[in-house]
Amino acid sequence: MLTHIDDNKNPTMVDVGEKQITYRQATAVCKVLLPSEILEHLKDGDIKGKKGPVFHTAIIAATMAVKKTSDLIPFCHPLPIENIKIQIKVNIENQVEIQSTVSLHHKTGVEMEALMGAHIAALTIYDMCKAMSHDICITDLQLIHKSGGKSDYSKA
Repeated sequence: MLTHIDDNKNPTMVDVGEKQITYRQATAVCKVLLPSEILEHLKDGDIKGKKGPVFHTAIIAATMAVKKTSDLIPFCHPLPIENIKIQIKVNIENQVEIQSTVSLHHKTGVEMEALMGAHIAALTIYDMCKAMSHDICITDLQLIHKSGGKSDYSKA
């Protein structure tokens, strides 16, 4: 059943008025595949580009995006986000791994906010590195965990 469709088959926001406030948390991940000509600029855990520190800027952009999710996705409720953690690292396969974890106490979850954070971090990395190469691929955006509310979820 689609929750954003009413009885008349019209799009609608979910009514959370009667739901209980609980602690909600969600984590999303995303990967950015960078060519070697960009990765050669990796030093001390960040890429130093002409526009500044790439990963640090991506963390700031992701944080801003999480807080603006309801402005961009029509049926997302505006939420009083309590915590945002964005982690960016390069794994042993030279892939940039982004993890976005968002939490709050509220009547609705933060899956979309976590996904938005991971995705905007990836897009920011692309934007800041595209002058070095356009051979950049953003991949594997997915929710890996959510807790609180009606059901929990963890991707094995």
